[in-house]
Amino acid sequence: MPWDRDQMAERAAQELEDGTYVNLGIGIPTLVANYIGDKDITLQSENGMLGMGPFPYEGEEDPDLINAGKQTITELPKTAYFDSATSFAMIRGGKIAAAILGAMEVAENGDLANWMIPGKLVKGMGGAMDLVAGVKKVVVVMDHTNKAGEPKLLKECTLPLTGTGVVNRIITNLGVLDVVEGGLKIVECAPEVTEQEIRDKTEATIVN
Repeated sequence: MPWDRDQMAERAAQELEDGTYVNLGIGIPTLVANYIGDKDITLQSENGMLGMGPFPYEGEEDPDLINAGKQTITELPKTAYFDSATSFAMIRGGKIAAAILGAMEVAENGDLANWMIPGKLVKGMGGAMDLVAGVKKVVVVMDHTNKAGEPKLLKECTLPLTGTGVVNRIITNLGVLDVVEGGLKIVECAPEVTEQEIRDKTEATIVN
């Protein structure tokens, strides 16, 4: 069966290396905080928080502790707070090892579109453009197709780009794919999902 949101987040957590600073985007990526386990991972948020804990239990929420997606989170003994300018200096200065982001489209060459759909109200581009330009590894977590069943892994993105050639690995509800020379390579399939199903639901070139 395809992975659900939590299973996708748990799989994404496997991409994180001990002793690194990591930024989680809004949507499914925020769930990754719940699956870090014993790894020494420090989560960073654009709004000025370094060292985010998992989501709080119901009734224990602190409205002053939020991530970039305005969801309540918890702090840790090592948590540090600072202004947004310092936060973005960390990102632009290459101090963040990896970013796990959601996406609306990813192209076979690693182009990423995840900040707006023309004609729809958007509050702003957020920190995604800085993240994909400044971090060492970009992992995208998203559904393989849109609500209409159309592929989201494309030969070329149709939506405004967040960054060009920036995506390294894609984790969808169907499996894991890497951006390689010539297109995308299937690394892993979700349980009972076949490589052929992934190929059938992908517009981008799949290379062996």
